[in-house]
Amino acid sequence: MLPVIAIVGRPNVGKSTLFNRLTASRNAIVDDRPGVTRDRLYGRGKIASKPFLVVDTGGITFESAEFDPKIMEQVDLLLQEANELVFLVDGRDGLHPHDEQLAQKLRKTGVNVTVVVNKSEGRTKQLATADFQSLGLGDPVAVSASRGDGVKQFIESLVSSYKIDEPPIDDTLPRVALVGRPNAGKSTLTNALLGENRVIVSDVPGTTRDSVSVQVESKGQLYIVTDTAGVRRRARVAETIEKFSIIKTLQAIEHCNVAVLLLDAQEGISAQDVTIANMIQGMNRALVIAINKWDGLSRAEKTRIEHAMELKFPFLHNVETLHLSAKFGTAVGNLLPMVKRAYDSTFYEFNTAKLNRVLAKAVEHTAPPLKRGRRIKIKFGHQAGKNPPVVVLHGNQVDSLPKTYLRYLQGVLADAYRLVGITVRLIPRVEENPFEPDSNSRPKQTVKSKARSNARRKMRK
Repeated sequence: MLPVIAIVGRPNVGKSTLFNRLTASRNAIVDDRPGVTRDRLYGRGKIASKPFLVVDTGGITFESAEFDPKIMEQVDLLLQEANELVFLVDGRDGLHPHDEQLAQKLRKTGVNVTVVVNKSEGRTKQLATADFQSLGLGDPVAVSASRGDGVKQFIESLVSSYKIDEPPIDDTLPRVALVGRPNAGKSTLTNALLGENRVIVSDVPGTTRDSVSVQVESKGQLYIVTDTAGVRRRARVAETIEKFSIIKTLQAIEHCNVAVLLLDAQEGISAQDVTIANMIQGMNRALVIAINKWDGLSRAEKTRIEHAMELKFPFLHNVETLHLSAKFGTAVGNLLPMVKRAYDSTFYEFNTAKLNRVLAKAVEHTAPPLKRGRRIKIKFGHQAGKNPPVVVLHGNQVDSLPKTYLRYLQGVLADAYRLVGITVRLIPRVEENPFEPDSNSRPKQTVKSKARSNARRKMRK
């Protein structure tokens, strides 16, 4: 097992900056305002000679603010799984009363704690760490997370004593992104799938700002599930930090195999939900729709939602829909099997002979339209990729196939192969006709041939 290093401390001391430094990534949101990180964020360390896991946590203030008790609950859960605690403090601000309070709590955990003084660039270690000797947690370490000063040496010394028997990383696990509007219940659904309170749940929209990934098992199959920040209309995105959250949601969709669009049955289906569904399909990702808070609706309200689904999602030809309640666990167990079917569809491998029989029947049933008085002819097709499935169409004038006919072929393929949640990408490729050379390849007229042509035209006159 890889050692787990958790970073704790007050808000805005540089925890997310250090996390990004250790993971050689930009997965944690960094902002000058305190309180940006609220959930646990996991990453794989890449700086030391030995690999390790690093966890970024929300800033602790010991105040009565709304999220502080929830953040402390997250830290308490983290203490049960961390091997090393990095207690990050701000060398510029000096010793803060909340640092002393947190030090008292950490001394009782029994976990190895190292005080790390951040923002120490330009000063000697003695000067940077002098104020923090009184915390009683050993000799502090001076680093600069933004510049990297002292970080590599500190981490290597921290993990050098661990014997790591690391299994090979499985990159084949299905990656699932939970997306939707704020307060639709994505974090509640993540906790329901996981069986524990891993991410913070609140009635306040926008509680989740980072994309938090967890590993979930269902019927012997492992999944990587990413809880993303809620996506709302651009006009309502006032804070810069929320714009970064939306970008991270788009990145989560880009890196997933299957996106689960979570709808709020009590709020109804909005234009933003349709936009997110279009966005997922535009990125060529498999889609599963889950309608949350279903059990609190009357029969008339359920009928209204189903009618709205048909009206607003006519472009979702083969997407499975699940009605569930994340809060009470109703039908939650049916979600990941749906995800697995969509995942299998996105990696489906077509037999070329059968594929061309399906295409021939589709053309026989509904022929392509005419183009300049000539029929567009599809000769054959073959698979050129997966995730999503890609089929190249060969023939005459196939680059002129209208979008409506391509959608017709996509529907035929989805029905023939029972694909769910994914749309086959069709790439038309025109074949050159050797008997119809283009104008660039035609031989140019010589001076004599031009003269003969002119003489013939004069004789006709």
